[in-house]
Amino acid sequence: MTKRILVIDDEDGIREIIQISLEVAAGWEVLTASSGNEGLITANIEQPDAILLDVMMPDMDGPTTFRQLQANAATQGIPTILLTAKAKISEQEQFIDLGVAGVITKPFKAVDLVTTICQILSW
Repeated sequence: MTKRILVIDDEDGIREIIQISLEVAAGWEVLTASSGNEGLITANIEQPDAILLDVMMPDMDGPTTFRQLQANAATQGIPTILLTAKAKISEQEQFIDLGVAGVITKPFKAVDLVTTICQILSW
């Protein structure tokens, strides 16, 4: 079965790189959202298999978006991986403590993205 991944990131270029990487390398269906609010709506309607969520976004940041996903019974079971430029272990541990499935640091290698996602989610 084809996996459906929702990418929530305010940067067009990052969304495009991730979308192309996941579609070409894994054959996954990729949904995109450019803001936390758009991501919440898309996750609720589309029920993706997983979410890649940028930490640093205007209006609603990743951790706030994640908390809202967790507060909604329809989306709280969707595994979420945070994308962050914060590479410090202590910062990553704070994100894991939120309850996310994992953390991928930027910049990441597009060729390694599918493998990393599969390892985090045990797919």
